[in-house]
Amino acid sequence: MAVHVDRYLRLHKMPHIWCPGCGNGIVLGALVRAVAELGCSRDEVVVITGIGCSARTNAIIDFNTFQTTHGRALSFATGFKLARPEMKVVVVTGDGDGLAIGGNHLIHSARRNIDITTILINNSIYGMTGGQHSPLTPAGSYATTAPYGTLEPVFDACRLVEGAGATYVARGTAYHVVLLQRLIARAISHKGFAFVEAVSQCPVGFGRRNKMRTPSEMMRWQKDHAVTVKAAAGMSREQLRGKILIGEFVNRNLPELTEVYGRLIREAQSRPGGE
Repeated sequence: MAVHVDRYLRLHKMPHIWCPGCGNGIVLGALVRAVAELGCSRDEVVVITGIGCSARTNAIIDFNTFQTTHGRALSFATGFKLARPEMKVVVVTGDGDGLAIGGNHLIHSARRNIDITTILINNSIYGMTGGQHSPLTPAGSYATTAPYGTLEPVFDACRLVEGAGATYVARGTAYHVVLLQRLIARAISHKGFAFVEAVSQCPVGFGRRNKMRTPSEMMRWQKDHAVTVKAAAGMSREQLRGKILIGEFVNRNLPELTEVYGRLIREAQSRPGGE
């Protein structure tokens, strides 16, 4: 990470505002190293965020960046990608920002197969706005809006976007950071809508309410409960109960929206009277 600090981070914005032990910095490091691995310059990458802890990524990462309204990062990113299709567009969002208020945009961005990489940091809670439960808060977990434990079943974000049409889908964790970096690099290189769920820790908002008071406890949980796709193939449903699958789930090629849209414009301009 230190090799790339001067190239990719806004050092004058340090120290960052994330809590001690937060996994967002680990995910940011994986993103920076993935971009460096791909040889992308800062000028050809744009990082777009919404609201929440994950949104602070754009304050310290030295790419083209802008922060949008709550849940709307993908709609802004769609407009940007259509206007500047040559750019690498990355959305960094959270489980509340990207899957609750922003869930509809997530579904339709996947359906359109627009060439945007979405990194959804899943820390199982609304960390910045008060510790409310999110669609990815495990059933029975405690939150400010669930003092007796959540009753709702948890979403599987990867299955959701796969069903909606995403052409690249993967999941990693803050503990398995080498894998996470590799998945992010593949997502950025992929032509089409790419989605990477990054399971992360929030020791302050989630951990202290759910008997995991330290970042190390939460990362050990990730280590103990994660199963690779390859290993899962030889396990029974009972053995997989309570586990989280990590790795690459979908990698396929389908028509990408900005290319289809560009062909439409060229065809319209070639017609008599076209401008």
